[in-house]
Amino acid sequence: MSTSRLELILRRDRAVVLGAAVAVAALAWAYVIWLAAYMGALPPAGADMPGMTMPGMTMPGMDMGTTLAPAISGWSAGDFAFMFAMWAIMMVGMMLPSVAPMLLIYAGVARQAGSRGKPFAATAWFATGYLLAWTAFSMLATSAQWALESALLLTPMTGIGTRLGGFVLIAAGVYQCTPLKDVCLSACQSPLQFIMRHGGFRPDPRGAMNLGAEHGIYCIGCCWALMAILFVVGIMNLLWVAAIAVFILLEKLVVPGRLLSRAAGAVLIVAGAWTLFWA
Repeated sequence: MSTSRLELILRRDRAVVLGAAVAVAALAWAYVIWLAAYMGALPPAGADMPGMTMPGMTMPGMDMGTTLAPAISGWSAGDFAFMFAMWAIMMVGMMLPSVAPMLLIYAGVARQAGSRGKPFAATAWFATGYLLAWTAFSMLATSAQWALESALLLTPMTGIGTRLGGFVLIAAGVYQCTPLKDVCLSACQSPLQFIMRHGGFRPDPRGAMNLGAEHGIYCIGCCWALMAILFVVGIMNLLWVAAIAVFILLEKLVVPGRLLSRAAGAVLIVAGAWTLFWA
């Protein structure tokens, strides 16, 4: 195969992988936006809309044409499954853009291996492993949300109380400056070096999925504290969801080194201290 022909195929493969990642992320964002609007809307007085009452919330008095403050109720198994799905889809929308460079590198290596007649697992296997790691994180986040709501410390739209929120912001800011954060961020900022340090690309589907899961774990180590901010500002606060997603993208792909992480850590510590002062 000529060099120009190979370059053309590689460009096409990169376009397909990037297009697929963008499409999946866009669908995830569309669902999250719809869900946030759905959770934030109240039915007209006297209206009966099945499913409008979300996990952890009941609306007493709606049948009498009155609007009362939400009352906390327990979660059912269906409620837990619903919120877990919400977290998992939200993580797909937030994290797929930042892993796109790794997927493009994988797709290019796979195509070159295929051109030499060597079998190579599809890029989708690597992406599946990566998203499975974030699905496991979603289970932990859902469990944390359930525990906080059960303790009457959290509502999905407004977040946790002021005092606890201040401690969470300070903890997130401190973590931004730790060596563990640096190690995990380095794996995300230099995907090819991460691959080489972990035994290189895997030609079989299981190996590719395991490698994707390993990369996802490093990514979780990089971003979990930033995700915890959602418990402070409101899990379904779309402005903050978008802001955190953009920051993660900048931190991994645009600004080299640790300057952005350190600056964000300082801002979070100051914001947490300010919150505790006013609490």
